[in-house]
Amino acid sequence: MTTVAIVGCTHAGTFAATSILNNHPDWTVHVFERNDSLSFLSCGIALWVGNHVSDPNRMFYSSPEALTEAGATMHMQHDVLDVDVQGKTLHAKDMKTGEVTEYTFDKLVVTTGSAPVLPPIEGLHEAVEAGSVLLCKNWDNALTIKEKVKDAKTAVVIGAGYIGAELAEQLDSIEVKTTLIDALPHVLENNFDLAVSEAVEKAYTDNGVTLALGQKVTAFRPAEDGKGITVVTEKGEYTADLAIMGAGFRPRTDLFRDQLQTIDNGAIVIDKYMRASAPDGTVLSDVLAAGDSATVHYNPTDVADYIPLATNAVRQGLLIGENIVEPTHEYLGTQATSAVQLFDLTMCATGLTHASAVKRGFDAGTVTITQDYRPDFMLTTTPVTATLVWDKSNGRILGAQFLSKHDVSLAANVVSVAIQGKFTIADLAGADLLFQPNFSQPINFIGAVAIAATQQ
Repeated sequence: MTTVAIVGCTHAGTFAATSILNNHPDWTVHVFERNDSLSFLSCGIALWVGNHVSDPNRMFYSSPEALTEAGATMHMQHDVLDVDVQGKTLHAKDMKTGEVTEYTFDKLVVTTGSAPVLPPIEGLHEAVEAGSVLLCKNWDNALTIKEKVKDAKTAVVIGAGYIGAELAEQLDSIEVKTTLIDALPHVLENNFDLAVSEAVEKAYTDNGVTLALGQKVTAFRPAEDGKGITVVTEKGEYTADLAIMGAGFRPRTDLFRDQLQTIDNGAIVIDKYMRASAPDGTVLSDVLAAGDSATVHYNPTDVADYIPLATNAVRQGLLIGENIVEPTHEYLGTQATSAVQLFDLTMCATGLTHASAVKRGFDAGTVTITQDYRPDFMLTTTPVTATLVWDKSNGRILGAQFLSKHDVSLAANVVSVAIQGKFTIADLAGADLLFQPNFSQPINFIGAVAIAATQQ
């Protein structure tokens, strides 16, 4: 009888447990999770804050009971204290009783996920402990944010990536006067080039959100009235009823330090079959990892990277069960395809921005066009701004971005598949994309931006 220990159970852990039991229903699968819930879709927190969620309980797509019924042995609210990878043992503490138990395993699955980034800023940890700076990661964080914003008149959000950008927009929608702070000079700078960033920045200011960009936070301190928090930056001070950290995530892999090969930030290096390696690079066939605790193969650059997205975690988790006995099904990699809606703007992206491509050493070309998504003879139509990024040396597509008041989110999926298929700009320019006046121009904006790229 084979025994598996799964450490951590959010997206990757949930799907890993399911896939293992589907492929090996007679195995013993122990699942260890510190929280009392699993499978929480944290991407819905901002939407819940803005009252756009029908029922918060629907933000969970599985449960401990469902995995138990599938055949797993669940250890909820158990903190794994240590793992001996080579000795195949671990110790877990029952957080309700304090009892510590040793468990043995034949195979180990590391799906410990990620933790919010808490930079070494003066006063930050004290403010988090005091509850004046909130985190945005799990169900408990969501409950706290939802409760505290009920009485808040003002808020400061730190971090203008997806998390912070959505929180700032949703707080504004419920009439909480909001300031959005980031050390980078533009909103969503790591996700979009200027054609998109500048448009969304205008939307923020038009709606009354204060942008404090290009400002590194240097300290947190209690407000003078003792009822709020003051966020100090290199350029000013911002006082509000509460602050929310949205500065990104780091892999939660401290248990495996010096036992598994990692990249600089601690993410576990895995091969295309989800297998981890010893620090010397030796593949460990009985140790697999997935999700926010692990690397992904980033197709635009063809190298391992850290991209904590639920889509990556789910697809990697599903592969665990297929590869846990022997390498069978390869991971196809990721383009980090994503989308966000802010105010009345839909933005989506896949692959590299032009700025990030140049930073990675590519001789990158870029072109941006704006055209209506469907013909002008229709009673209504809406402009779409489309950007394409490619490698000038071979024409291969590296990334794309789209912005519109029309829902253009699926355009990123089209170019994502093109990047995964190693399309050139000429390939995309000649691709068969539909034309029907209700939906598209004779030359769809995706094809049009590719054609524009070929003419550069």
